[in-house]
Order: sequence, then structure tokens, then C-alpha cells
Amino acid sequence: MTSKTVSLRLFFMRNHLTKSFGLVAGLLLASASVWAHHGTATSYDTKHVWSTWATVVEYRYLNPHPSLAFDRTDKNGNVEHWESEAGNNPSQLARAGWTKSRSMAALKPGTRVKLYLATGLAGGRTAVVVKMENENGESIASDKGAVEAVDMDGVPGGYQPKPDGGK
Repeated sequence: MTSKTVSLRLFFMRNHLTKSFGLVAGLLLASASVWAHHGTATSYDTKHVWSTWATVVEYRYLNPHPSLAFDRTDKNGNVEHWESEAGNNPSQLARAGWTKSRSMAALKPGTRVKLYLATGLAGGRTAVVVKMENENGESIASDKGAVEAVDMDGVPGGYQPKPDGGK
């Protein structure tokens, strides 16, 4: 084998190795964006869904998740201000017939709603809204059917997860 042949083979091997490395790096970067999105069950206590009546402060029809600021009153008359992710993403809502204009009209500030919530695992007054209903019991801005929940209306703080996972 001549030195020219060896050099040529090394060039092709390096070129092949570089392309392979680039392909693997590209796949890893692309898959990282898929894994970067949080899962509801990793951020919220979805095993303990609870319900309460609340008043809409602000509904924001945003991507990737709409959000809802709401107030609820505990049994002592104290008003709690909560922030939440409001269920499905806009494309799922639109497929279920909940366009931006319809959702915004149904969830105007001051609207009384029944919320089915999963509190943030970190505790506090953050939650994900599993389902929303109007005063007539009709589902709002959601395509969810029946949801099992513990009624915590008026209970201060609603359901708060325990740091040890409830053990």
C-alpha cells in the first residue's frame, strides 16, 4: 500500500466518522427538545385531584398551555389567589371546539367555575386544571369527561401534597 492510498483511506474514514458523529449529535439535540417538555405527572400531584369553586381572575389562551389565574375563598372567608396551567394545549382545545374566542368568552374575569385541580408537587397555590365546569355543570375549555375528585371547596389551601409523598 502506498502512502497516497493510506492517506486517501484515512480521509474517507475520518469523513465517514465525522458524518456519523454529526448525525448522532443532531439526533440527540432533536430528541432533547422532546424530552425537555415537562410531564404533568412529574410537576403535579395527579393522584390526588380535588375540586373547588373559584372565580376567574384571568384566562390566558397561550401555547403550549393556556393558564388560569383564579381566586377561591376558604371556610374562614380568606381569599386565596392561585395560578394554574389550564389543561389541554390550544390545538387540542380547538379540535374539541374550544377556539380562542369561545374559551375567552366562557372564562371572562368574574366568571364562577368549578375546577378540578392537581396541586403542584412543590406545594403552594399552583395547580394544573384537569377539568373546568360552569355553574350548570357543563365542561368549559376542555374535552375531558368524568373526573374523580375529592371536594375541597372552602378547605384552606385545598389539597397540599406532603413532602414525603404522603407516607
